[in-house]
Amino acid sequence: MSSVTIGNAVPAFTAQSTQGEITQNNFLSQWTVLYFYPKDSTPGCTTQAQNFRDQLENFKAANCQIIGVSRDSLKSHDNFTGKQSLPFALVSDPDETLCTLFDVMKMKNMYGKQVRGVERSTFLIDPKGVLVKEWRGLRVPGHVDQVLQAVTEAAR
Repeated sequence: MSSVTIGNAVPAFTAQSTQGEITQNNFLSQWTVLYFYPKDSTPGCTTQAQNFRDQLENFKAANCQIIGVSRDSLKSHDNFTGKQSLPFALVSDPDETLCTLFDVMKMKNMYGKQVRGVERSTFLIDPKGVLVKEWRGLRVPGHVDQVLQAVTEAAR
């Protein structure tokens, strides 16, 4: 399976989430922010999820849904969702199908060691299921505001 690229439709896939099965068809008829993060309940990932949660009504006003993805289990996602009151789906991708499709698995330095992990990345998909924008290797502070601005401008 090759990686999805800007200007192309997201290929067929099936994944399990905290809100049931998700396929590429879930991206049709509304904008979608699909964000990949390393691990539930870690400081940066918690802040990012909270920021998306806190801006959710503004995303909805632009006809946009939020979906998070990590390699964590559904049980971990359920705990994270409950603790943080997250109203959007979190996809469990333990076999890295979506991570590979969006090419977010990278070698990273952690405490002086090289480890393979999820590069924090966000993708904007239009109502036809086409990838229109991506943010890779991003920092959490201010990121959700950037994404909201891009969605609002694109949805006009």
